[in-house]
Amino acid sequence: MSTQKVIKLSPEQYLDIERKAEFKSEYYNGEMFALAGASYIHNKIARNISKSLGNQLTGKECEEFQSDLKVKEIVSKLFTYPDIVVICGEPEFHDDEKDVITNPALIMEVLSKSTENYDRGSKFELYRRIHSLKDYFLVSQEKVSVEYYSRNPDDSWTLKEFNDIDQTIQIKSIDCKLELKEVYDKVKFNN
Repeated sequence: MSTQKVIKLSPEQYLDIERKAEFKSEYYNGEMFALAGASYIHNKIARNISKSLGNQLTGKECEEFQSDLKVKEIVSKLFTYPDIVVICGEPEFHDDEKDVITNPALIMEVLSKSTENYDRGSKFELYRRIHSLKDYFLVSQEKVSVEYYSRNPDDSWTLKEFNDIDQTIQIKSIDCKLELKEVYDKVKFNN
Protein backbone atom coordinates (compact mmCIF):
# COMPACT_ATOMS: atom_id res chain seq x y z
CA MET A 1 0.00 0.00 0.00
CA SER A 2 1.37 3.39 -0.99
CA THR A 3 1.29 6.19 1.52
CA GLN A 4 2.54 8.70 -1.02
CA LYS A 5 0.32 11.79 -1.13
CA VAL A 6 -1.27 12.56 -4.50
CA ILE A 7 -0.68 16.18 -5.44
CA LYS A 8 -3.73 17.82 -6.99
CA LEU A 9 -3.26 20.42 -9.70
CA SER A 10 -5.48 23.41 -10.30
CA PRO A 11 -6.84 23.86 -13.83
CA GLU A 12 -4.42 26.77 -14.25
CA GLN A 13 -1.45 24.59 -13.22
CA TYR A 14 -2.58 21.87 -15.63
CA LEU A 15 -2.85 24.34 -18.51
CA ASP A 16 0.55 25.83 -17.74
CA ILE A 17 2.15 22.37 -17.84
CA GLU A 18 0.08 21.17 -20.83
CA ARG A 19 0.86 24.17 -23.00
CA LYS A 20 4.59 23.51 -22.61
CA ALA A 21 4.43 19.71 -22.90
CA GLU A 22 5.57 17.61 -25.86
CA PHE A 23 2.73 15.12 -25.33
CA LYS A 24 -0.98 15.59 -24.70
CA SER A 25 -2.61 15.00 -21.33
CA GLU A 26 -6.21 15.33 -20.23
CA TYR A 27 -7.29 16.69 -16.85
CA TYR A 28 -9.99 15.75 -14.39
CA ASN A 29 -10.50 16.38 -10.70
CA GLY A 30 -7.01 17.78 -10.15
CA GLU A 31 -5.12 15.03 -11.98
CA MET A 32 -3.41 14.84 -15.37
CA PHE A 33 -3.71 11.73 -17.52
CA ALA A 34 -1.27 11.15 -20.40
CA LEU A 35 -2.84 10.22 -23.71
CA ALA A 36 -1.53 7.23 -25.61
CA GLY A 37 -0.84 7.55 -29.30
CA ALA A 38 -3.65 6.51 -31.61
CA SER A 39 -3.47 3.56 -33.99
CA TYR A 40 -3.29 3.75 -37.78
CA ILE A 41 -6.95 2.69 -38.08
CA HIS A 42 -8.02 5.17 -35.40
CA ASN A 43 -6.32 8.00 -37.29
CA LYS A 44 -7.73 6.88 -40.62
CA ILE A 45 -11.31 6.83 -39.28
CA ALA A 46 -10.89 10.24 -37.60
CA ARG A 47 -9.43 11.68 -40.82
CA ASN A 48 -12.29 10.24 -42.90
CA ILE A 49 -14.89 11.79 -40.58
CA SER A 50 -13.03 15.10 -40.44
CA LYS A 51 -12.80 15.29 -44.22
CA SER A 52 -16.49 14.48 -44.70
CA LEU A 53 -17.80 16.90 -42.09
CA GLY A 54 -15.29 19.62 -42.98
CA ASN A 55 -16.38 19.55 -46.64
CA GLN A 56 -20.08 19.67 -45.72
CA LEU A 57 -19.61 22.53 -43.26
CA THR A 58 -17.81 24.79 -45.73
CA GLY A 59 -19.73 28.07 -45.90
CA LYS A 60 -21.94 27.22 -42.91
CA GLU A 61 -21.91 28.63 -39.37
CA CYS A 62 -20.33 25.48 -37.90
CA GLU A 63 -16.68 24.38 -38.03
CA GLU A 64 -15.06 20.98 -37.53
CA PHE A 65 -11.78 20.43 -35.67
CA GLN A 66 -9.63 17.37 -35.06
CA SER A 67 -7.95 16.26 -31.87
CA ASP A 68 -5.69 19.23 -31.09
CA LEU A 69 -8.39 21.52 -29.68
CA LYS A 70 -9.18 21.00 -26.00
CA VAL A 71 -12.76 20.99 -24.67
CA LYS A 72 -13.57 22.05 -21.12
CA GLU A 73 -16.62 21.05 -19.11
CA ILE A 74 -16.95 23.99 -16.74
CA VAL A 75 -18.54 22.45 -13.62
CA SER A 76 -16.18 19.48 -13.18
CA LYS A 77 -13.20 21.28 -14.76
CA LEU A 78 -12.68 18.38 -17.17
CA PHE A 79 -10.27 19.12 -20.05
CA THR A 80 -10.22 16.64 -22.94
CA TYR A 81 -9.01 16.26 -26.51
CA PRO A 82 -11.96 14.78 -28.44
CA ASP A 83 -11.13 13.11 -31.73
CA ILE A 84 -13.59 15.35 -33.60
CA VAL A 85 -15.35 18.45 -32.35
CA VAL A 86 -17.81 20.77 -34.11
CA ILE A 87 -18.46 24.31 -32.93
CA CYS A 88 -21.47 26.27 -34.18
CA GLY A 89 -21.52 30.04 -34.06
CA GLU A 90 -18.79 31.95 -32.28
CA PRO A 91 -16.38 29.78 -30.29
CA GLU A 92 -16.30 30.42 -26.55
CA PHE A 93 -12.81 30.09 -25.12
CA HIS A 94 -11.61 29.28 -21.62
CA ASP A 95 -9.01 32.05 -21.74
CA ASP A 96 -7.03 34.31 -24.08
CA GLU A 97 -4.83 31.45 -25.33
CA LYS A 98 -7.83 30.28 -27.44
CA ASP A 99 -6.83 26.62 -27.28
CA VAL A 100 -9.69 25.45 -25.01
CA ILE A 101 -13.34 25.75 -26.04
CA THR A 102 -16.37 25.52 -23.78
CA ASN A 103 -19.19 25.37 -26.35
CA PRO A 104 -18.91 22.27 -28.56
CA ALA A 105 -22.06 21.35 -30.49
CA LEU A 106 -20.88 17.87 -31.47
CA ILE A 107 -18.19 15.53 -30.13
CA MET A 108 -16.98 12.28 -31.68
CA GLU A 109 -14.70 9.75 -30.05
CA VAL A 110 -13.09 6.89 -31.96
CA LEU A 111 -13.05 4.06 -29.46
CA SER A 112 -9.93 2.18 -28.45
CA LYS A 113 -9.61 -0.71 -26.01
CA SER A 114 -7.91 1.50 -23.42
CA THR A 115 -10.49 4.33 -23.53
CA GLU A 116 -13.79 2.68 -24.50
CA ASN A 117 -15.19 2.32 -20.97
CA TYR A 118 -14.23 5.89 -20.09
CA ASP A 119 -15.65 7.30 -23.37
CA ARG A 120 -18.95 5.44 -22.80
CA GLY A 121 -19.17 6.09 -19.06
CA SER A 122 -17.86 8.92 -16.95
CA LYS A 123 -16.56 11.03 -19.84
CA PHE A 124 -19.96 11.01 -21.56
CA GLU A 125 -21.63 11.70 -18.21
CA LEU A 126 -19.48 14.83 -17.84
CA TYR A 127 -19.93 15.85 -21.49
CA ARG A 128 -23.72 15.79 -20.99
CA ARG A 129 -23.32 18.76 -18.62
CA ILE A 130 -22.15 20.92 -21.53
CA HIS A 131 -25.33 22.76 -22.50
CA SER A 132 -24.21 23.51 -26.06
CA LEU A 133 -23.55 19.81 -26.79
CA LYS A 134 -26.27 18.37 -29.04
CA ASP A 135 -24.61 15.23 -30.43
CA TYR A 136 -22.14 12.63 -29.16
CA PHE A 137 -20.75 9.81 -31.30
CA LEU A 138 -18.82 6.67 -30.38
CA VAL A 139 -17.15 5.17 -33.44
CA SER A 140 -15.69 1.66 -33.33
CA GLN A 141 -12.36 0.86 -34.94
CA GLU A 142 -12.90 -2.89 -34.47
CA LYS A 143 -15.97 -3.23 -36.75
CA VAL A 144 -18.55 -1.16 -38.59
CA SER A 145 -20.39 0.37 -35.64
CA VAL A 146 -21.37 3.94 -34.78
CA GLU A 147 -23.42 4.91 -31.74
CA TYR A 148 -25.11 8.29 -32.12
CA TYR A 149 -26.46 10.01 -29.02
CA SER A 150 -28.58 13.12 -29.59
CA ARG A 151 -29.91 15.54 -26.98
CA ASN A 152 -33.68 15.93 -26.79
CA PRO A 153 -35.41 19.21 -25.86
CA ASP A 154 -35.98 17.88 -22.30
CA ASP A 155 -32.20 17.20 -21.94
CA SER A 156 -32.63 13.43 -22.17
CA TRP A 157 -30.54 11.59 -24.76
CA THR A 158 -31.58 9.22 -27.55
CA LEU A 159 -29.29 6.50 -28.89
CA LYS A 160 -29.33 5.32 -32.50
CA GLU A 161 -27.00 2.53 -33.60
CA PHE A 162 -25.59 2.11 -37.09
CA ASN A 163 -23.93 -1.19 -38.03
CA ASP A 164 -24.40 -1.50 -41.80
CA ILE A 165 -21.77 -0.09 -44.16
CA ASP A 166 -24.59 1.13 -46.46
CA GLN A 167 -26.23 3.28 -43.77
CA THR A 168 -26.20 7.07 -43.67
CA ILE A 169 -26.48 9.06 -40.45
CA GLN A 170 -28.43 12.31 -40.67
CA ILE A 171 -27.09 14.90 -38.22
CA LYS A 172 -29.88 17.48 -38.12
CA SER A 173 -28.22 19.82 -35.61
CA ILE A 174 -25.43 20.67 -38.07
CA ASP A 175 -27.30 19.81 -41.29
CA CYS A 176 -24.83 17.12 -42.34
CA LYS A 177 -24.86 13.45 -43.18
CA LEU A 178 -22.28 10.83 -42.42
CA GLU A 179 -22.10 7.81 -44.69
CA LEU A 180 -20.58 4.77 -43.04
CA LYS A 181 -18.88 3.99 -46.38
CA GLU A 182 -16.97 7.26 -45.95
CA VAL A 183 -16.29 6.74 -42.23
CA TYR A 184 -14.72 3.35 -42.91
CA ASP A 185 -13.18 4.13 -46.32
CA LYS A 186 -9.99 2.05 -46.80
CA VAL A 187 -10.28 0.56 -43.31
CA LYS A 188 -9.38 -3.13 -43.07
CA PHE A 189 -10.47 -4.77 -39.85
CA ASN A 190 -8.32 -7.38 -38.11
CA ASN A 191 -11.16 -9.95 -37.97
